[in-house]
Amino acid sequence: MPAHGSEPVGPFPPEADPVEYDKLRRRVLWKFPSGLYVIGSRGNDRRNLMTANWVTQVSFEPKLVGVSVEKDALTHELITADGIFTVNVIDREDRAIIRKFTKPVEEDHEAATLNGFAFRDAPVTGAPLLEQAVAYVDCRVHQAVDVGGSTLFLGEVVDADFQKAEETDVLRMEDTRMNYGG
Repeated sequence: MPAHGSEPVGPFPPEADPVEYDKLRRRVLWKFPSGLYVIGSRGNDRRNLMTANWVTQVSFEPKLVGVSVEKDALTHELITADGIFTVNVIDREDRAIIRKFTKPVEEDHEAATLNGFAFRDAPVTGAPLLEQAVAYVDCRVHQAVDVGGSTLFLGEVVDADFQKAEETDVLRMEDTRMNYGG
């Protein structure tokens, strides 16, 4: 799909106005229920946290989680380098946090923070975990699938845990004013 704001790309239904159809298609795709997460990555002696909404469980056995990451993102570089990532599930009350991870992070080694937020290394892979996340999954890349401008990383869940009460409401796209995707 084209990046938000670029020229519409087909296919289009016969006799459809490409610009208007692209707007309609985006609105329909924005209606897909979607969570917002923070992906932790580590590679080449760097750590990063990145806001993402393209996350889903894709297999029961083995337990696989898919995350789609744009190829020009630092997170893509780091996941490719070390083959690990975390998915941090965010508390609905922490919606402001997602805007803090839309660009590569600044790490403060002494304070153990990324963009000012406390983190620790996941016990199995060493990818970063947000201390205030509701829950997390820690993954090793099982397969990487080229999907155009992004790579779909399929990660085998090697560790998972809750860090807050299991009943905590988690962040969803509709909890924000963001419209990403489509």
